[in-house]
Amino acid sequence: MIIRKPADIKPSEITSKDAYLNRRSFMQGGLAASGTILSGSALSAVVPQDRRGKLTGIRESEYSTSEAPNSYDDITTYNNYYEFGTGKADPYRYSQEFEPHPWTIEVSGDAEKTGSFHLEDFVKPHTLEERIYRLRCVEAWSMIVPWVGIPLADVLKQFQPLASAKYVQFETLVDKGRMPGQRSRVLRWPYVEGLTIAEAMNPLPILAVGLYGEVLPNQNGAPIRLVVPWKYGFKSIKGIVKIKFTSRRPRTSWETSAPHEYGFYANVNPEVSHPRWSQARERRIGSGSGGFSSIFSNTKQETLKFNGYGEQVAHLYDGLNLRKNF
Repeated sequence: MIIRKPADIKPSEITSKDAYLNRRSFMQGGLAASGTILSGSALSAVVPQDRRGKLTGIRESEYSTSEAPNSYDDITTYNNYYEFGTGKADPYRYSQEFEPHPWTIEVSGDAEKTGSFHLEDFVKPHTLEERIYRLRCVEAWSMIVPWVGIPLADVLKQFQPLASAKYVQFETLVDKGRMPGQRSRVLRWPYVEGLTIAEAMNPLPILAVGLYGEVLPNQNGAPIRLVVPWKYGFKSIKGIVKIKFTSRRPRTSWETSAPHEYGFYANVNPEVSHPRWSQARERRIGSGSGGFSSIFSNTKQETLKFNGYGEQVAHLYDGLNLRKNF
């Protein structure tokens, strides 16, 4: 696959690691002390004016890794978002005119409370958290990403799932006019993902609405996406418009497309190879000299089981054969 450098990224649009780490120190001493919580209305108001609008009232999380985040450049110009194309730079190139507001999410299935809800209804009751998480792609590359979001479990509890709700299914927006990648047949649309209810209620998964302390960029799943840090990246569905509580295990997009290659659980596991490559090691994006050159780094490191989050999630799979249930 040929990866081309986007020619229209301005140097002023790139946030360095040093600048960001300095800003985090300022936020901890200033914004955290103020106790300000960003309301949903404030979130939607900032986006039309400035796609890189600052988010306020962000608290740090005990679940964050101490590893240094990748640059804003790395995270926003090298990613997978097939709704906008299959190339790593395609999401950046082809999502810039996408307008993610207003946005509604339909909640259905086995829950006491269902219906269509504005994005603000998901965000407003919660304090935004920064979760600096490892991201491990099934393609054997990885990053460190400073997401801003809200715990998935806290959101789902508000809908009061029934005892029959064994799984949570997510769907992305279908809009071939604004999402040119959906005009291809690379996948069946909409993109569908799912978690067991136990996975969804774990403290680690978040619904992300920001990145680097700013509004989530279109190419990274604006306005709201799932982040499940112990699973391969394709489980973290972007542009969510539907959430369904169900008694049946969802048939997810990649599982449907290539069931011998992509299972439902998709836990990061160096002991289970992909049919076409080993998962024992990974290429860390950003381990080179910085900027675009870092994307092409060949530096590799050992892959950690559950992406290093085993202490928090390994118990979810007690008694489950992780080779068979890959």
